[in-house]
Amino acid sequence: MPQYLLSVYHGLGAQDDPLGTYETAEDRDAALARVSQFNQQLMDEGRFVFACGLTDPNTSITVHADGKPRSAQAPLPEADVFISGFWVVEADDLSAAEQVGLEASEACGQRVEVRQLQEG
Repeated sequence: MPQYLLSVYHGLGAQDDPLGTYETAEDRDAALARVSQFNQQLMDEGRFVFACGLTDPNTSITVHADGKPRSAQAPLPEADVFISGFWVVEADDLSAAEQVGLEASEACGQRVEVRQLQEG
């Protein structure tokens, strides 16, 4: 069955804020509860593969091995938003994955990008 990446993006520093992108602690806690329920639903339906949140991109290290291995204490892209969490789910097709992405968005209260993983 095809697998899809459901990505959530936030601005730089959002993960450092105790409220994240939410207005209040109650909003944050309600979203976390909805995400937990959503994750359980995915597991019960056999669609869950993996999910996690990521630390702030300022904690990342970019590595490059182009003949002279090197690394830099910085995110790779220079961008306004960065991936802050994701799910990998199984779905019959893009339409089904889009529906799962909508459910993920409703659960976390954020925009969610849906992309199919390459097969093979």
